[in-house]
Amino acid sequence: MSGEHVSVRLIGDYARGDANIGTDELWALEAHLENCANCRTRLSDAVETGAPEIASLVTTAWCGLERSLGTATTMPTRRRRPVWLSAWLTPVMAPWLAMTVGVVLIALALDLAGPVFGEVSLVLLLAPVLPLGGVAASWSRGLDPAYELTAATPRAGLHLVLRRTASVLAVVVPALLAAGWPAGVSAAQWLLPCLALTSAALALGGVFGVARAALGLMAVWAAGVLVPSLLTRSESAFLDTDSLPVWGLLLSLGAGVVVIGRGAYTTAPGASR
Repeated sequence: MSGEHVSVRLIGDYARGDANIGTDELWALEAHLENCANCRTRLSDAVETGAPEIASLVTTAWCGLERSLGTATTMPTRRRRPVWLSAWLTPVMAPWLAMTVGVVLIALALDLAGPVFGEVSLVLLLAPVLPLGGVAASWSRGLDPAYELTAATPRAGLHLVLRRTASVLAVVVPALLAAGWPAGVSAAQWLLPCLALTSAALALGGVFGVARAALGLMAVWAAGVLVPSLLTRSESAFLDTDSLPVWGLLLSLGAGVVVIGRGAYTTAPGASR
C-alpha cells in the first residue's frame, strides 16, 4: 500500500493472481478495494492488460448472464438488517445472549431465596465466565450457519472478533451489574476477572480457536472454582480482593498476546476455529 491507494506493483500482482502476496497484504488490499472506486478501476484496467484471458472469461460470462437476467423474475424485496448491526452481531448470538441473561436471573433468584449455598453468591461465581458463552457462539463454525461466508470476507479477522466480543460484553456486563446490586455483589469483585478471562479466551483463540478457548476456560473455571466453592460453601480465593493484581496482570498479558498475534486472526482457520 502506498499513501491512500494501492501501489501499481500490488495491483499488478493481484490482477495476475500472484500466489506470493502476503496474507496481511492481501487482506488489506481487498478491504481497501471495497471502499475505493479508483483502485477498483485501476484493478480492472490491470486485468485487461495483464491477464487478458481472465477479462475474456468475465466478458463471456457476463454476456450469458445478461440474457438470463433479462428474463428473470424479480423477487420481492426482503427486509434486511442494518449493515452496522451485522458488523457487531450475528443471528446465532441472540439466543445465547438471552440464555446468559436468563442464567443471571436464575442465579439472582437463588441468591435472594436464602442461604442455599451458605455465604456463596452464585452471581459472583458465574459472573467472570458468563460472557465466554456468548464469545464462543459469536465466532463458531458449528453454531454460525454463515460462518464460511463470513470467514471468507476481507473483514474477517481480529477487528471482527473484537467487535463481536464487545457486543457480548455490552449485553452481559450491564445485566450482571443490575443483578449484583440486589445480590450484594460488588462489581469490583468480578469485573476484572471477567475481562481477564475474556482477553485470555481471545489470546488462546489465535492458537486453538475462539470457541474452543472460551469453552475450555469455562470448563476450567467450573472445575477449579465453581464446584469447589459450592461444595465448601465458601467464597473462592480467586475472587478475593487480594487476587485483583493477578487478574490485572492476566488481562494485560492477554491483551498483549492478542495485539502481538493479531495476524493469526486474518485467515479463516486462525480466526474462528
